[in-house]
Amino acid sequence: IGSNFIVERFIAGTKEVEGIEITAFYSRTEEKAKEFADKFNIEHRFTNLEEMAKSDKIDAVYIASPNFLHGTQSKIFIRHKKHVLCEKAFASNEKEAREVINLAKENNVLIMEAMKTTTFPNFLKVKENLHKIGQVRKYVGSYCQYSSRYDKYKAGEILNAFKKELSNGAVMDIGVYTIAPMVNLFGKANSVKASGMLLETGVDGMGNALISYDGIEAMVSYSKVSDSHMPSEIQGEKGTIIIDKINMFSNMVVFSSYGM
Repeated sequence: IGSNFIVERFIAGTKEVEGIEITAFYSRTEEKAKEFADKFNIEHRFTNLEEMAKSDKIDAVYIASPNFLHGTQSKIFIRHKKHVLCEKAFASNEKEAREVINLAKENNVLIMEAMKTTTFPNFLKVKENLHKIGQVRKYVGSYCQYSSRYDKYKAGEILNAFKKELSNGAVMDIGVYTIAPMVNLFGKANSVKASGMLLETGVDGMGNALISYDGIEAMVSYSKVSDSHMPSEIQGEKGTIIIDKINMFSNMVVFSSYGM
């Protein structure tokens, strides 16, 4: 579900994996469904989600629609015993996320958020090398990227990226890249204190959060209205891990007091 460049990359990725075949595609219009399906040689085309979910032509679905549709569309397929890989943000809010997870448990199917960074080899290297920096004391995640759509927003043209009703905004679009690795590494936080700047449409243009764990303090910063070239880092009592780009986990370097 979805036809943006992320979906095209996903389809290209499936060709590198055995046992996967793209058999069906959904769009709201027959014209778009035919155009996209023809481009990638996908046999079955749907314009009705319930019909697609009932189909025996699919075992699982990849959802890359606008954020506000993720929870609703996931539940449709889960009810029909289909596994779901859903793009971030997984849902619009905690209540909806819990509903999706509980429904997946009831129907004994897999539901997974497509937060790719925590499956990257470079992120796994961070986990493998974490012991080298001793007791972790601080996590700093930074991802600030001026949106190419923000100029149009300032000119009065409101694109989807800045629409609250579509569950968009800084934390949903890019802030998650600073948060997901932190949760993967350290689990559930003891406390969170967050602040942000809301734009006139009601979405956050940027934000910051202070997160506390037992013995670990974390800070995350994200923005769609400004750029940053600061790396992210994990500080320990015996060293530091520097991560050049938190959304890609590229150029990870370990500084350790007792060598690599």
